[in-house]
Amino acid sequence: MQVQLQLLGRAVKQTQYRQHRALDTALTAVGTTLAQWDALRAIGRTPGASARELASATFQTEQAFGTLVGRLAAQGLVERRPGRGRRIEHHLTATGERTLAAGHKVADEVLAECFEPLAEGERVQLLELLRRLNGDE
Repeated sequence: MQVQLQLLGRAVKQTQYRQHRALDTALTAVGTTLAQWDALRAIGRTPGASARELASATFQTEQAFGTLVGRLAAQGLVERRPGRGRRIEHHLTATGERTLAAGHKVADEVLAECFEPLAEGERVQLLELLRRLNGDE
């Protein structure tokens, strides 16, 4: 049997969409959105990163990320500091770290439910296949 590639692509997108909706809904309980939490997560992984680096890590344009990080800074979750030259570095505040940690707990619960239909071996295999497709081997 040959897999219809458009059907496969749609199934991947549908799974991603369901996860994003579930995460976005659940993250409201800790006072954030998926986009905001993802930005906090990227800053937490690479403190001092530039907007360009963080935009790439969160699959956004620099302009969209700049708008988002401006809101995060206004909420006291992120601090922007001057770096070398014109570079602006991004760091989490203590409040940002607490929000990120709360978001991790929520995400773990939501994703456990999303992947519950798969056995552990199937999850491992799926991750390996997706990493291969993304060139992350």
